[in-house]
Amino acid sequence: MGKEAIVVDTNILISALGWKGKPRALMELVLEGELKLIISGKQLKELIRVMDYPKFSFTQEEKDRFLTLLLRIAALVETKANLCIIKEDPSDNMLLECAVENGVKLIISGDKHLRRLKKYKGIAIMSVGEFLKEIEYS
Repeated sequence: MGKEAIVVDTNILISALGWKGKPRALMELVLEGELKLIISGKQLKELIRVMDYPKFSFTQEEKDRFLTLLLRIAALVETKANLCIIKEDPSDNMLLECAVENGVKLIISGDKHLRRLKKYKGIAIMSVGEFLKEIEYS
């Protein structure tokens, strides 16, 4: 059995880039090879856009370094589906599309619209804290 594949919401990726805490601990598990990160082209475009928000104040060097690392450790996939499950925040559907099309059984997100589903087609949806607690990461 291989390492568990996960889809991680953009908000978690941004938090891992900018701050210490649970999102960074999750990314360390990916870096250590404990988890396999799957990211879609749609999500990568969103991440690049969000990293440019002035409120984050990321330098170009920080953004470049993070994207380089992310593309080295993540499996970049293209999705074909156009799901419309989460109507309150349609951009969240790209995470469901990525997970469904790539056989991923876990989405980690801080987004309330997505987490309200709890499960979709056998895919568990949980927060970073819930996931780390489940695997007893300390």
